[in-house]
Amino acid sequence: MKVNFFGAAGTVTGSMHLVEAAGKRILLDCGMIQGGAMEEARNVDPFPFDVSSIDAVVVSHAHIDHTGRLPLLSARGYRGPIYAQQATVELLPVMLFDSASLQESDAERSNRRRARGEDAVAPLYTREDVQKMLQQTRPLPYHQRTSLFPGIEVNLRDAGHILGSAIVELFADGRTLVFSGDLGPKGTPILNDPETPPVADLVLMESTYGNRNHKDRADTVRELGGILDTAWRDGGNVLIPAFAVGRTQEILYWFARYWNEWNLSRWRIFIDSPMAAKVVQIYDRHHELFDEDARKVWKGTPNPFRLPNLHATESLQESMAINQIRNGAIIIAGSGMANGGRIVHHLRHNIGRREAHVVFVGYQAEGTLGRRLVNGAQWVRMYGEDYRVNAQCHTVGGLSAHTDQNGLLDWYGGIPQHPPVVLVHGEDIAREALAGEIRERFGMSAELARPGAVREM
Repeated sequence: MKVNFFGAAGTVTGSMHLVEAAGKRILLDCGMIQGGAMEEARNVDPFPFDVSSIDAVVVSHAHIDHTGRLPLLSARGYRGPIYAQQATVELLPVMLFDSASLQESDAERSNRRRARGEDAVAPLYTREDVQKMLQQTRPLPYHQRTSLFPGIEVNLRDAGHILGSAIVELFADGRTLVFSGDLGPKGTPILNDPETPPVADLVLMESTYGNRNHKDRADTVRELGGILDTAWRDGGNVLIPAFAVGRTQEILYWFARYWNEWNLSRWRIFIDSPMAAKVVQIYDRHHELFDEDARKVWKGTPNPFRLPNLHATESLQESMAINQIRNGAIIIAGSGMANGGRIVHHLRHNIGRREAHVVFVGYQAEGTLGRRLVNGAQWVRMYGEDYRVNAQCHTVGGLSAHTDQNGLLDWYGGIPQHPPVVLVHGEDIAREALAGEIRERFGMSAELARPGAVREM
């Protein structure tokens, strides 16, 4: 068995690893590269392998940095199966149709600005490409060892990151490869804790927060309640850039759980994301994947997805109307890194107001607007204009969908005999710190994946 590293090898986005085993080539993830304009421009580059040589794709979960180039892979000639957990297969149309719409809109906007005679810009892929790709998806349950080809089997375990997120176990050539995908923290509401594989000969492990630990979740929840209380006294709005899958649902969970304590009935709460509203429906169909506490909350009052003052906006006109509200609104909108989507328009209308609060609840990749705000930028540029940052920006790291350094070490330490490990899906500063901890605690030298590197088993 041989692993070729092509994406998320020194960065957090663009997950893509190619496994060669038993005469077949299996692609693990096919994610979008996210960040600044230079990073995202690389998505159009040719794939670093012959697309027609791929025999199967296995996807760890539905986030765009793990799935966003699947339609492009299909459009460029891939015709094989795309395996993923059942809930992930249901989430893919929501995520990828939205992504295609953004690609088409960006191309149309660029073409309107181009000088006469310049070549037109084509979208990275279209909604038609997504529709064709979806016909290739094949749902898998957790805990069912499945034959992909003679001599190659796959098994999925719950990664506790988002609904349907999976740890991928690949069995071939008498060896077991474990790909962590993205691992959630223990005790995350709604989801079960990440499972520990019973055996591995090589582990590909994410390292997003390999150099830091989150606040205690109880402290984090108190912090969020405190921010909402302060924002109400300040007389402004609260903006929460949140990924449509995962963070949005958890935030609503906490709102229901602390409905009375946080006096949330006084707010107007908006999910300004058609995609998030559709994702909520999928979550509502998969209570069997919830943990025990979440099942109890869903039976209580109010239901997280049916808060009495919750408004799910669909149309652009409804979204624009929110910006007429100067106080008393909690606005949850994508993207989670504020590098596009409706949240940017809300930031334009609120970022200059001292009474406004912006709450970041997830990872902010290098080059994104979210990272600049988290780093304390005094001015930011949005849609060609500069805006002074007067709003109060908060980073609530304990709500991250990724586990922290201690969680990563605990998960790896639970695998018997502490197998060799290659760190992916993390910036170098995080990977180097995690590698040092693994070496000190377990006596194992962790490798840092590099684009184009190969690891044989």
